[in-house]
Amino acid sequence: MAATHQISIPDMAQDGVPDCVDFPAQYSRRYRLAVLAGSLALGAAGGFAVKTTADPMSALWLCLAGAAFAGGVLSTWSPCGYSSISLLRQTGKGPKAVLNWLPTFAMHGLGYAAGAVILGTLLGAIGGIFGLTGFGTVFGLTVLALIGLIYGAHQLDLLRVPYPQRRAQVPHDARQRFPKWVVGGLYGLSLGLDYLTYVQTPLLYMMTAAAILTGNIPEAIAIIALFNLGRYLPVAVNLLPLTDYRIQAWLVRHQTRAAIVDGAILTVLGAGFALLALT
Repeated sequence: MAATHQISIPDMAQDGVPDCVDFPAQYSRRYRLAVLAGSLALGAAGGFAVKTTADPMSALWLCLAGAAFAGGVLSTWSPCGYSSISLLRQTGKGPKAVLNWLPTFAMHGLGYAAGAVILGTLLGAIGGIFGLTGFGTVFGLTVLALIGLIYGAHQLDLLRVPYPQRRAQVPHDARQRFPKWVVGGLYGLSLGLDYLTYVQTPLLYMMTAAAILTGNIPEAIAIIALFNLGRYLPVAVNLLPLTDYRIQAWLVRHQTRAAIVDGAILTVLGAGFALLALT
């Protein structure tokens, strides 16, 4: 992603934004294959554990909820994640600056909430139209398993598959035209709709599929809301007495680790769902 002595944020003006990062030497192909194998084993064990619980569906929901939130957090390692943290920072320093920034933070959250309602309603309605009744069916589990296994390998850079995304970023010029609290709301809404900007985690696809598979609007909204909550909360780092440079540098240093975690989560889920679908 970048050398440790400088920060390099992806340029969304170009079409060549990578769907998974180029791993340095410490994350060799052998290492990534080991992560894949370990994740497959862990996922299969988790699937067996879910199957043997007294309430497998509740356990499935718990796993999916955790993955949705984690996916949102991991989306911070996307161009818009970098930009939101940087562009929506408070002006000045000290308690007064933080207090004046809270309306921006609140509006950003409301934008994410509105995006979850809009997108969740659309996805749940699509599932309802097609008569889908939940992701716990054999069909639903198979779909989720395939997404997890294929895109888990993709994110670990062991397999390249199509990654359809709108390769756009939040409009930077908006901060020149509107007050910061308005910009916070606009950014929250555009990011909360999840497909208006580029998201560098395939967990978005799994959550989208799960939301459709519910065939239920409130459940679909809940899934997208959890993903969006994970996207929103990292902006709270601006409440801390940290410079933008330190925050951005930390994100860059952990870019490849985030991709490894992303691929591992997808593979764990894929293996677990596959075991449940086959047994």
